[in-house]
Amino acid sequence: MKRSASAHWAGDLKTGKGTISTQSGVLDENPYGFNTRFEDQPGTNPEELIGAAHAGCFSMALSMILGQHDLTAESIDTKADVSLEEKDGGFAITAVHLTLKAKIPGATQAQFEEATNAAKSGCPVSKLINAEITLDAELAS
Repeated sequence: MKRSASAHWAGDLKTGKGTISTQSGVLDENPYGFNTRFEDQPGTNPEELIGAAHAGCFSMALSMILGQHDLTAESIDTKADVSLEEKDGGFAITAVHLTLKAKIPGATQAQFEEATNAAKSGCPVSKLINAEITLDAELAS
């Protein structure tokens, strides 16, 4: 299985502009640039896209692991905070912090912790990211 996305860029780093598109069309020439990445201007940036991918992947992996234990989530809400820091004369994604709030009828705290830790280390996006990945997980009643 392969999925694709593309980026177009024109200009220099600070004043240039770009667009990002995905094969599915969910993103279609969405703007990005230095100001959307480093100055909190409207538009997207690679780090928030990685965060969205990681949150989605983790949530699906957790759902799969719960199913293996005959548990079904009523809700899984995951936020991924991606840290981009200056490092070694350049920039690097140094960490991803996942925050999870899930409602899983019948799950014990032990089952929940086992499943969330397995999802954190086992989802394909976690395996791709070469950064510290931390997790705060809350099982709602």
